[in-house]
Amino acid sequence: MTGRDYNPIDPATLATRLDALLPQTQCRRCGFNGCRPYAEALATGAAAPNRCPPGGTVTLAALANALGCAPLAPDPAYWPAERPTQDFLGVAVIDEALCIGCFKCVLVCPVDAIIGAPKFMHTVFAAECSGCELCLPPCPVNCISMQPRAETLPTSDSMAPRWRNRHLARRARLAREGEARDEARRRRRAATLKDQAQGYDIAAAIARAKARKAGEP
Repeated sequence: MTGRDYNPIDPATLATRLDALLPQTQCRRCGFNGCRPYAEALATGAAAPNRCPPGGTVTLAALANALGCAPLAPDPAYWPAERPTQDFLGVAVIDEALCIGCFKCVLVCPVDAIIGAPKFMHTVFAAECSGCELCLPPCPVNCISMQPRAETLPTSDSMAPRWRNRHLARRARLAREGEARDEARRRRRAATLKDQAQGYDIAAAIARAKARKAGEP
């Protein structure tokens, strides 16, 4: 699909409209690093609106309508035919008896729905879990499984705005933490250079004193 298939709307504005139609699971099944990047690709014609299994055919039709193009059949490269849409809207559950506290699942959760610390047992805050399944591959002991979303939990549709906000908050937090690490490295490097400079000055002073002493009668 090319850009000519799309409505002549400012890409940023269109991306925001399209992002609002996506389920905000941040699952990356579409091939992009989250729902917003996929929406931006859709807005510029860089991707087709048939790659979102969690959104189902309802989202597929809504995206096509917003783009002013005919609905497309689900792309099997991103949307396995053997898995129904509802299968993508589960909740991750950690078998706490098997969990070794490796922290790898926490690091990849796009909505910060996993609670835990290194070397301590982890657990999933079920109400916040978007069902992205990104925590499954890195688990070294296969202690995470996907279970159907309980009827007592908020629906996926109602959680979409919250998942978006949690994802944005996580990205902002990671950016702050990255800046803090960079600043700490700069400070350590500056301190090291200062110590080296002071060491060189002292060594030079000692050498000069020795030279003077050696030149005395």
